[in-house]
Amino acid sequence: MLTRRSAISLLGSASVATWLQARPMIFAAPPGAPTSPARLALIDDFKKRSEGLEKKFEARTHKGSWTMPFRLFRPSATGKLPLVMYLHGSGGVGDDNEKQLAFGNIFGTRVWLLPENQKSHPCYVLAPQTDRGWCRYEADSNDGIAKPVPGFGDGARMAAEIVDALCRELPIDRRRIYVTGQSMGGAGVWNLITHRPQLFAAAVICCGSDSPDDGTGAVDVPVWNFHGAIDKTVPVSISRARMAARRKAGGHPISTEYEGVDHNVWQWAFTEPDVVKWLFDQRFSARRM
Repeated sequence: MLTRRSAISLLGSASVATWLQARPMIFAAPPGAPTSPARLALIDDFKKRSEGLEKKFEARTHKGSWTMPFRLFRPSATGKLPLVMYLHGSGGVGDDNEKQLAFGNIFGTRVWLLPENQKSHPCYVLAPQTDRGWCRYEADSNDGIAKPVPGFGDGARMAAEIVDALCRELPIDRRRIYVTGQSMGGAGVWNLITHRPQLFAAAVICCGSDSPDDGTGAVDVPVWNFHGAIDKTVPVSISRARMAARRKAGGHPISTEYEGVDHNVWQWAFTEPDVVKWLFDQRFSARRM
């Protein structure tokens, strides 16, 4: 039986691609059921220890085809450092430059700022905010409801512009730019890695909502996908279909499902003991150029 830590170490080996083609990577959850007291204690501990970290983000804006607000955390470490971008879910939609750091977004924005993570993996953290979604949408002619359609989303495009601008301004290691997101933001991550595959070294995706980006784009980008098995908002079948399509297309995504967990899977994903190490172990490979 392959252990979690053995799997992590394999990801850095030269033969990992060949090994993964024979055996898809699926990580088990930490010891104990997802809803066990021990596992829930990890989530409660995170909430307590991360309280107040949102104050370390500075408020900024980016002017493109419209003005997109964003928050930026600057590490105290020096030299070229990685950047992690987080795309919020629908609860963060707006232009107040605050909601993308609040509510369920606290996990995906604060985990990188924990003192132990900044000590071992210092990084910049970017949290843009969209008022129109991340994917591309068009109104249905029959009911007028905006629905996702193929193409590079306006919100995702603007977020990528911010990354490009920050790379010109700050000493960011371009080989180690990562993107994460949840729900609507998870769909945004799929859209971004599909349309800007050479920008990101890896992605962590939580319960990405349905979109034309079916998982087959940019199959060389390492992905760790999370979903709750009883998600009533975004059915787990959407993630399963993307994972199957990605593997069929030649990709090797990691997939973790949590039994008994609903839509708020980000609470478990970003408190996974190995997720931070896995992400920062990934580097942009020259073979993807």
